Amino acid sequence: DRIEDRIEVAGNAPEDTGFRNTLAIQSTAIRSVQNVEHWTISADLTDGDRIHLRHVNETTIGVLSSNETARSITVESADGLVERTITVSHLEVFITHNVSSAHWMIITVYDADDEPIHRQVMWTLSGLQITTSLGQGEHQIVLMNNARAERFPNEAWEVSAMPLVEFDRMANDELRLSMLLTDVVANGSIGSGSNVGMQFVSQGPLTLFTGQAYNVNFNVFNALHDVITPQYHNNWLADYTVQRSAGTLDTYIGFSPHERASGADGFSVSSQNLPLYFEVDIQRVEVSR
Repeated sequence: DRIEDRIEVAGNAPEDTGFRNTLAIQSTAIRSVQNVEHWTISADLTDGDRIHLRHVNETTIGVLSSNETARSITVESADGLVERTITVSHLEVFITHNVSSAHWMIITVYDADDEPIHRQVMWTLSGLQITTSLGQGEHQIVLMNNARAERFPNEAWEVSAMPLVEFDRMANDELRLSMLLTDVVANGSIGSGSNVGMQFVSQGPLTLFTGQAYNVNFNVFNALHDVITPQYHNNWLADYTVQRSAGTLDTYIGFSPHERASGADGFSVSSQNLPLYFEVDIQRVEVSR
C-alpha cells in the first residue's frame, strides 16, 4: 500500500480520472515538495543534422544547425505555443519568444518538410514529503520523480530508489533508453494522523520522445539537498568509471558524461554506432486531501 504505487496507477490513467484512498500511516504529516527536480532532455531526431539550442535568456534561444537544415521552431509551455521561422545560416540564429518556462517547456525544431529534427524538453517536477515522528526525532521520506530519498534523525539524506531511467541492449543489437518522469502536483499539506485520506487524479500522461534518436543528452538537478544530485551521477556513471579505469572505453556501451567527467554537464550515451531508440514519458498526478 505504498503511495508510490498509487501515484503510478493514477499516472497511467486517462486525464481527469482517478480515485480516493485512505492510507494507514502512523503519526505522519504528508505535504507537497514544490519544484524539487529539474530535467533537461534533448536529442536529434535524424542523423542528417546536429542541432544545438542555447538559452540566452528567458525569451531568447540560440539555434545552431550544423548542416543548416533547420527551418522552423516551436516553443510550447503551459502558457501556449509560438512558432518561428529559422533563417538558414552556418552561424547561431537567435529566436525570440514570449513563452514562460516556470514549469515546463518543449522546443521542437523542424526541417523544410516540416519533419521534426530536434527536440528539447525542460520540466520542473514536484513531489511529496512524508514525515514520521520517531522517539529521537523525525524520519523523512521524499518521493520525487519515482525516486525516493530518506533521512533519519542526525543522518544525511540518502537516495534509496533512483529515478526510472533504463538502458538496455536488445538481442538484435539495438539500444533502448527509456525514462519515465513523474510530476506530482499538490498544494501545501495533504494531511496528518494515522489514517490519511488522499485523492489521486491524473492530468494525463504524455509521450515526449519516441523512436530512433541521436546525440541524446540529459541533465538533472535535484534541489532537495546538495547530496542528492551527486548520488544520481555516481549511480549512472558507475559502469563508465569502471571501464575508464580499465582503459576499455573504446568498446563501452552505456551512459557517459557529457563534457566534464563528473556528470555536472549532463549525460549522453556511448552507443558505438548501434541504433538507439529513445522513449520518454511523463505522468502528471494531482494529489489532494
